[in-house]
Amino acid sequence: MSRIEATAQVIADRFGARIRRIPALPRELAIEVAAPDLLEVCTELRDRPELAFEQLTDLSGIDYFDHGRAEWITAAATATGFSRGVAREQPRTDTAGRRFAVVMHLLSVSRNVRLRLRCWCPPGEPPMVDSVTGIWASADWYEREAFDLFGILFRGHPDLRRILTDYGFIGHPFRKDFPLGGNVEVRYDPARGRVVYEPVTLEPRVNQPKVIRADTGRPVPEPRADG
Repeated sequence: MSRIEATAQVIADRFGARIRRIPALPRELAIEVAAPDLLEVCTELRDRPELAFEQLTDLSGIDYFDHGRAEWITAAATATGFSRGVAREQPRTDTAGRRFAVVMHLLSVSRNVRLRLRCWCPPGEPPMVDSVTGIWASADWYEREAFDLFGILFRGHPDLRRILTDYGFIGHPFRKDFPLGGNVEVRYDPARGRVVYEPVTLEPRVNQPKVIRADTGRPVPEPRADG
């Protein structure tokens, strides 16, 4: 039995229904844990000697908004070009009713094993899960980043505030429904002698994929309406 499968068996025997193994690439191990069980499971993943995940190497938020719903059928694009987005396909059902999740990457240095752990935020706004900074101190800035970019709150975080965007930034830019042009523009006003925030003046545009012209077979940009 491989080290990955041996670890998966230990996790399944220890946690039972509290965790669920989810699909992953070959030689990778990924599990899912419910939000109420997050802290207890993470503590045991760190402390039990047969698991010993001493390090959290990464943490990120994920927005599954419209996950699996396609506007463009691009898999079969050849000399005929890309399809035009007219009607959207139905979204995947495995994420129905759930939008935000937190994913952690854990490392057992002593056992040379890695583990990916996903925890869904309970429905509602704002999305919220417990902070794991009390288990792995390295989660501190990662959780601040997930809060800043996705708006996910981490209950019990010692200093949850923005870390990448400006203090006056509005919204969370990695959310799938965040406008491409943002919500405000920032510029320096010489008359006021300071930076000012103003409503966005750019007109929103929908991104268009490239098309392939029948005469050359080379991809060229789609013509823009504004020239």
